[in-house]
Amino acid sequence: MGAITFHVDAVLFDMDGTLVDSTAGVIGAWETFAETYSGLDIQKILNSAHGVRTVDNLRKYCGLTSEAELEKEAARFEEAIVTSSTANGRKGITILPGVRPIIDELAPGKNNPKPCWAIVTSATRAYASAALEIAGIPIPDAFVTAEDVTQGKPYPDPYLLGAQKCGVSPGKCLVVEDAPSGVASGLTAGCAVIGLITSHTKEQMEVKRPTYLVENLSSVSMKMGANGGIDVVVNID
Repeated sequence: MGAITFHVDAVLFDMDGTLVDSTAGVIGAWETFAETYSGLDIQKILNSAHGVRTVDNLRKYCGLTSEAELEKEAARFEEAIVTSSTANGRKGITILPGVRPIIDELAPGKNNPKPCWAIVTSATRAYASAALEIAGIPIPDAFVTAEDVTQGKPYPDPYLLGAQKCGVSPGKCLVVEDAPSGVASGLTAGCAVIGLITSHTKEQMEVKRPTYLVENLSSVSMKMGANGGIDVVVNID
């Protein structure tokens, strides 16, 4: 199909699986939690839990119901992602292909009062901040984390808030996502969505019908627009 070029007022990036790869740490965290919560099918969890808030996953897989306990265990889980990501020779939290040139280009547009990009993640603020620092990605002023919404992805709330923090209409935003739940969230919010095949299969992503679907951000380039916003080029195979 070649290259598709368009302009948006803001880009809303997911984090895990979109900007950074924390798979090694996530596996380690679930292995740690399997010591406390017996019977966890880690492979089954890994196939379906990505892109969902930790509190929602712990509620579903560990049977936790107390909000205080969920908050405490979510913090422990996400701390375990960071600490276990480099344990036993694991590769740690790394930046994904194609991300560095995009972030370097967009870095000047990260600040209020009119940021042109946001990070919208299902992770807690503490973990997201740590992961981004490890990967060398600056935190934009428009930063949405698990604590900021009552309903996480696949509900539209996170991306609606991301657009609001950028001061633009959701319909003029582009979401970049690697998880089916995140694609659903972005589309329901009224945004265009680039789906990435970094953590799920092409078939799993196609089911959610993202606006565009590419391997990773190496197939995408972004430039700050001359009059604001972001010019986007998507190279479709």
